[in-house]
Amino acid sequence: MLKLLSSTTHTIHHANPSRVGSNPIKTPLFKALSHLTGWNHELGRRRAFCSNKSDAAADPKSDASNPEASDTKSSSSVVVSTTTTSLDDYQTVIALPLPKKPLFPGFYMPIYVKDRKLIEALQESMRRQTPYAGAFLFKDDEASADSSSSSTTCETENVLDKFKGKELLNRMHEVGTLAQISSIQGEQVILIGRRRLRITDMVSEDPLSVKVEHIKNKPYDKDDDVIKATYFEVMSTLRDVLKTTSLWRDQVRTYTQACDFNYQHLADFGAGISGANKHENQGVLEELDVHKRLELTLDLLKKEVEVNKIQASIAKTVEEKFSGERRQIVLKEQLKAIKKELGVETDSKSAFSEKFKGRIEVIKDKIPKHVLKVIEEHLTKLQLLEPTSSEFDVTLNYLDWLTVLPWGNLSDENFDVLRAERILDEDHYGLSDVKERILEFIAVGSLRGTSQGRKIICLSGPPGVGKTSIGRSIARALDRKFFRFSVGGLSDVAEINGHRRTYIGAMPGKLVQCLKTVGTENPIILIDEIDKLGKGHSGDPASALLEVMDPEQNANFRDHYLDVTIDLSKVLFVCTANVIDTIPKPLLDRMEVISLAGYITDEKLHIARDFLVKNTCRDCGIKPEQVDMSDAALLSLIENYCREAGVRNLHKHIEKIYRKIALKLVRQRASTVVPAVSVDVTDTEDTKPLAKTSAEGSTVLTDESATKTEQSEVVAEKVMIEESNLADYLGKPVFHSDKIYEKTPVGVVMGLAWTSMGGSTLYIETTFVEEVERKGRLRITGQLGSVMKESAQIAHTVARRIMLEKEPDNLFLANSKLHLHVPEGATPKDGPSAGCTMITSLLSLAMKKPVRKDLAMTGEVTLTGRILPIGGVKEKTIAARRSQVKMIIFPEANRKDFDELPENVKEGLDVHFVDEYEQIFELAFGLQFLITAEGARTVEHVSSPLMAEALAMREAMQEASALIDQELARAINSKTYPMEFSGVLMDIELLSSSFVFYYVSFIGRELNGVADALAKSALDSSVSTL
Repeated sequence: MLKLLSSTTHTIHHANPSRVGSNPIKTPLFKALSHLTGWNHELGRRRAFCSNKSDAAADPKSDASNPEASDTKSSSSVVVSTTTTSLDDYQTVIALPLPKKPLFPGFYMPIYVKDRKLIEALQESMRRQTPYAGAFLFKDDEASADSSSSSTTCETENVLDKFKGKELLNRMHEVGTLAQISSIQGEQVILIGRRRLRITDMVSEDPLSVKVEHIKNKPYDKDDDVIKATYFEVMSTLRDVLKTTSLWRDQVRTYTQACDFNYQHLADFGAGISGANKHENQGVLEELDVHKRLELTLDLLKKEVEVNKIQASIAKTVEEKFSGERRQIVLKEQLKAIKKELGVETDSKSAFSEKFKGRIEVIKDKIPKHVLKVIEEHLTKLQLLEPTSSEFDVTLNYLDWLTVLPWGNLSDENFDVLRAERILDEDHYGLSDVKERILEFIAVGSLRGTSQGRKIICLSGPPGVGKTSIGRSIARALDRKFFRFSVGGLSDVAEINGHRRTYIGAMPGKLVQCLKTVGTENPIILIDEIDKLGKGHSGDPASALLEVMDPEQNANFRDHYLDVTIDLSKVLFVCTANVIDTIPKPLLDRMEVISLAGYITDEKLHIARDFLVKNTCRDCGIKPEQVDMSDAALLSLIENYCREAGVRNLHKHIEKIYRKIALKLVRQRASTVVPAVSVDVTDTEDTKPLAKTSAEGSTVLTDESATKTEQSEVVAEKVMIEESNLADYLGKPVFHSDKIYEKTPVGVVMGLAWTSMGGSTLYIETTFVEEVERKGRLRITGQLGSVMKESAQIAHTVARRIMLEKEPDNLFLANSKLHLHVPEGATPKDGPSAGCTMITSLLSLAMKKPVRKDLAMTGEVTLTGRILPIGGVKEKTIAARRSQVKMIIFPEANRKDFDELPENVKEGLDVHFVDEYEQIFELAFGLQFLITAEGARTVEHVSSPLMAEALAMREAMQEASALIDQELARAINSKTYPMEFSGVLMDIELLSSSFVFYYVSFIGRELNGVADALAKSALDSSVSTL
């Protein structure tokens, strides 16, 4: 930054300062500056500081020709010259690089020089009474960047360290300033600008000395109107600048004490005090045309004025903002003081303390002693803290949480089992086993007097079966408050245990927030999606939940934020999960799992008709008499669009149907609105006719009631939703029949699987690839998991063993490369329960015998042929019913699971329980011939164990039915043997003219009616003559 040298600095060593006898300059600028600064000294007495011969040549009125003036100029330095050496005599000077800004005549500039040789050369020049050097601006931006990190003064250190001699000369501007060395104090050198120079040649390199020529201003006409106008505009702009910047007034005062404000000096002054960059200032320095120099200076000053205006505007805005805030603070403090004097309001600390004491006063006897002690300690601490401190807010929030909790507040429970059963039936259809378990829980609570205690209920099942709503129903049945929060994806332990108060924005955990929300100590808390807990870097939420829900621990639960123990033993926890496999074992061990397998078609039909349709109709604003949805349409909707175990998707589809119906009704109503035609008719009290336009264009008056009747008839038109038009509302069916085959081919067997969406059927397909002698192999596809692949290998081994036992000559499995596939390859599959299905598929292909199309089986098989139990019996049974399966094979160990199923699920199914694969083989392949008779019950495959039973019935042949005898006789005579038992068609094959082989097995081994008569009359040892 350029600075001006004070006049006292120049004259401190003058013994007899000379006076220049010229008259003072009476210029408008001088008058303006005198008016602004209050300074009226004559300028002529100090003109010698900036006067020189060149300036005198340019200014006819200057006193440069006066030798006394020259003496005055030289005497201005700190080192006073005793000779009359003119400035023009300095033709060789030391070159000093200026990194940031050029030095203008009349200004001084401090620089720092660390080059010892250069310092010594400057000191030597001062001792020789020639204290002058050349100051030249450095060209490179790098030097500017280096110097920008320095203080307000310019440093030449980096420039002199990097460049020397010729290279340094090439990087400096040719035009500079002859600078007088005012003083040298250590490394600081004070330079005073005197006149312009131009480098002509280099004399020495270290330190750099150059030959220079003194530059004179170009001649100009001082009376030229254009120059005068520019001169006055510069003065006017300076006046505007001086109004906004008080610092410049001191600079003007200093400058005017040394220099005349003639044209060239005014241009230098304006450029020197401006905030322009170094290139613009160098341009002013190099300009020798005084008029152009004034124009350049004017541009710089205009920019400075605009910058000052922006700066003033910003300062004003900030000042207004802060003054407004200060004013508000003062007014608030005054208002607070006034209210305090009037007794309307106490100070904030007292108000908060009174509020907290009022909260605990009511329940003081119920609050635990250790909690009460903590509250009192923090109330005392609150009184000692300043409201403006951060600790005050922390303590305030802490006391707020401690005093707002429902200490000792319990809601009255209702243990009426009949009422609870009615509520459960109102909210849910079916789920009898789940309801029974909940009623048992309520009954135990009724006998104990409280339902708090040792159980954590976990409702497990696929989405949409009503797990969350069952939790709400339990709360409603017990008259308890209900709170739900989901832990799906939760990975931060602080969400459960709370944050420590040392953190900014700390809060208690979800359990404490729950107690504050419900206002009681014994709510029902539903923890949703507990099987989807996450685990992050901040801890294991499952372990935190273990402390919360464990009946042995939660009586002394400690939240990290409150840091006091809370009793959660009175809370009833209900959890929901889609699968229990992902729940951590320690947590699962403390739960009582209630499985919700899902709804069968009949249950979905009742739920849709009695609940979903009615609620959706009401929510859509449609009257029940406007829409009729048939049971066939609902059944088709369930089977073809919504096969999920739950009813959420079914509800969505019903809403979609009713939205389309609502749009249709609104469009019908809009189409019946007839635009009114303005007619001049006087209405009476009895009749208020309306006008409408007929097809011919004439105006017809109609009664308003008739119009309304017609509209209501159109709107009231009922919308019928049948199975035939269901696709108009929902599009093409999403699902098709699970049965891929109408008639099961060889090597294909239907199995049963469990999924998170419920149960489903899947086929096991096996086909022959190529013959490989003694190298039977099996290829497996269908995106099977590792367990299922192992089951396939076990099935291949067991099937080969069974074929060796049953048909030793059949070496198909031993000499064939086979391919086993489970369809829907995009769906991942895993589990051991497909073992028996795979064996049956391999044996069917080997023996070239298909199994019956309505047969399905499931069960894990060992290498020895034992059938192990499986899971998901209800889901698999529901899936079998959905696929019209009539006969199911389950492991014997699952008999108890099947017996617990509702009767509507078991109805119409022929279920066999086996513990050895031999039994499955007889059920699947034991059929020799089938016999049916009209009007009788179903008959099916024959198995060897039943033959003994059939032979034991030989004595009952005399009691055979006459009807059966007639039917058999007719069949033999016609040699066609179609006879029907309950719709199942079977054939008798004639092996000889007098003998027929047949075996009969009755479903469930129950013999009655015609079937009983058939067995008693028809069975002989193994051959019977008709």
